[in-house]
Amino acid sequence: MNEGGKSDGRVVPVRPVNKAAGAAAESVEGRRPAEGNTASKTRPGRRAGHGAPSALDRVREVARRDKEARFTALLHHVDLDRLRAAYWALSPKAAPGVDGVRWTAWGQDLEANLHDLHRRLHAGRYRARPSRRAYIPKADGRLRPLGIATVTDRVVQAALKLVLEPIFEADFLPCSYGFRPNRRAHDAVGEVRLLTSCSYEWVVEGDIKACFDEISHSALMGRVRHRIGDKRVLALIKAFLKAGILGEDRLRRETSTGTPQGSILSPLLSNVALSVLDEHIAQRPGGPQAGRVERAKRKPSARRSPGSWPRWACACRRKRP
Repeated sequence: MNEGGKSDGRVVPVRPVNKAAGAAAESVEGRRPAEGNTASKTRPGRRAGHGAPSALDRVREVARRDKEARFTALLHHVDLDRLRAAYWALSPKAAPGVDGVRWTAWGQDLEANLHDLHRRLHAGRYRARPSRRAYIPKADGRLRPLGIATVTDRVVQAALKLVLEPIFEADFLPCSYGFRPNRRAHDAVGEVRLLTSCSYEWVVEGDIKACFDEISHSALMGRVRHRIGDKRVLALIKAFLKAGILGEDRLRRETSTGTPQGSILSPLLSNVALSVLDEHIAQRPGGPQAGRVERAKRKPSARRSPGSWPRWACACRRKRP
């Protein structure tokens, strides 16, 4: 049974109901109605979510099939099982946040902490805490600033990432390799080596200075809202961006731009922000999304071998500042 209604004028929300479970179903906005997904349990453990098909598998399929679909009911996916899986996925050796609580101490009363966190999340009473400023040395002798979140905030961020990543992964282009599942920088290097052996003639390396520190919050949230319509999830993402930094002098500093290095959500959010660059490059003449006319403009000169089209590979390796 579907119930239609008005939204922002260009999409129509569809709310499928799961009669068996009686749980909140997935609400999706898009050009066409998509099947909803029911709240389902993932297998607890360090790699939960990669086992049997789950509600998130259906979210992934809708996101892949409909590039205009907008997900308006996602928070119910952040259930106890997913919070538990997020906790076990954290590094036990990670430094503590501003509250000084370590992973092992938080887990001594794990179930009580998880239930309390779950209640606060769904009641709208959860508040993100500032990240603790720390520094690690860089190869050139400079220091790289990190933002270390509390264990509680890391659990929430890890659970949110499990929910959001399948949606945005459906939009990221194949030329993007950084901070993505089953991809790494060595794969990008291998791809460039392969392309240079197939008549590609240019490799352009770009370095975005202070990428994590300078991301515009408004531009980032605009990209996020294109896919995410759940106001509670959007509020959580914005809360993490605006939580601030607690310096070594114990003074809290506002964060008007950027997303902290060391945050679990930061790699995904940076990829969302920088996907506009990937799309821009891909649409340039010679790029994988360029039309035939644009590609024809780069027809080779007579000095090149007959039948060889000029190609270019642009590997923008996003270096940390």
